[in-house]
Amino acid sequence: MGRSRYVITDTAQPHFLTCTVVEWLPLFARPALVDILLDCWRYQQANQGLRLYGYVVLENHLHYLAQAPDLARCVSSFKSYTARKMLDHLEQRGADSALQRLSLAKRAHKRDRQYQLWQEGSHAELVCSPAVMRQKLDYIHQNPVRRGYVDLPEHWRYSSARNYEGQPGLIELDRWA
Repeated sequence: MGRSRYVITDTAQPHFLTCTVVEWLPLFARPALVDILLDCWRYQQANQGLRLYGYVVLENHLHYLAQAPDLARCVSSFKSYTARKMLDHLEQRGADSALQRLSLAKRAHKRDRQYQLWQEGSHAELVCSPAVMRQKLDYIHQNPVRRGYVDLPEHWRYSSARNYEGQPGLIELDRWA
């Protein structure tokens, strides 16, 4: 988060966050990689006080609404852990083309790694009112609809829209009223 102009401004309030794969590579077309994201959030919910209010995972980026006692640390550890696990998965599967692109996308100053999976920053935006929370939830849930992937938000598997429609989701949420 250090280089981003977006910062966690109030840990007592939720934030809208975006994480994007470098070069907009469609890595999340692989369900196993989405499972890594969900598992990481589950761990953070259980061990780091993460409150997850909503999310959507598309093929090359994700949005989520979250709050935690140390949200900046949660975001940093989320990106670090998921990158390592996803890179391990790609290496084990011999995904050389994707790995080569992730290697070429690595920023020159990143001398401690061979690949870069996530773009820097998380574009954190403070959610300062119930109206803003509703707007952000609608935005993330409508994202797959706007792209023409599904007709209804709850039809997108990797979204909290199902939870808000009273259907079982892939991860437990702190539902916003």
